[in-house]
Amino acid sequence: MSPLLVADRLELAYGDAAVCRDLSFEIAEGEIVALIGANGAGKSTTLRAVAGALLPRAGSIRFRGVDLTRLPSYARTNLGIALVPEGRHVFPFLTVRENLELGGFKHRRDAGKVRRLIDEMFAMFPRLRERASQRAGTLSGGEQQMLVLGRAMMSEPHLLCLDEPSLGLAPMVVADIFRTVRAIHAAGVSVLLVEQNARYALETASRGYVLQTGAIIASGSCAALRGDARVREAYLGRGVAGAAV
Repeated sequence: MSPLLVADRLELAYGDAAVCRDLSFEIAEGEIVALIGANGAGKSTTLRAVAGALLPRAGSIRFRGVDLTRLPSYARTNLGIALVPEGRHVFPFLTVRENLELGGFKHRRDAGKVRRLIDEMFAMFPRLRERASQRAGTLSGGEQQMLVLGRAMMSEPHLLCLDEPSLGLAPMVVADIFRTVRAIHAAGVSVLLVEQNARYALETASRGYVLQTGAIIASGSCAALRGDARVREAYLGRGVAGAAV
């Protein structure tokens, strides 16, 4: 598999507060890659840097050979990167359909394509079709997560960045969301996944990186990470090295 995205020696900060230093990782075409770690480790900050919501203080990011490092977020969307942020962030006073239309902004000159993409999202998330005219702010948490996933997919991304998709959701809803993530991946979209539930993350992804205080302390196949004593102790609990997670 050829590299889709390569991050090289990133230094990420908010003002004078450094979050990540010397951060390097890559995603190949067709992969799901997980970032796991404790709260405050720099996972969401890394996703924001990939999507263009935060420009790095040093280092570089290349996507399909294009240097993204100083590009704004809208330019990255046009190149094929979409971000599903933590906490969902729907437009609460707009309808479900209007939220999806905003996700298809890059296709705004092709109304027919926008309609076709909305139909595809309704096929992927039948519950959204039932609520097409309902204000997004009145949806349940699980329905809002479906909506932000659908809204991101409206841009037809090559790389989908998912930030804590299970946060605050019931276990049954989480299972549905991760089934959808696998279906999106099966359709040819690469995924960079930040997820508080390390078991779900390492079950869904093929490779992973473990972040601790802004640095990568372990990486490799998810099977190898499940067998890493540090990962088991910190994120999975004891006695799970050979268990499916």
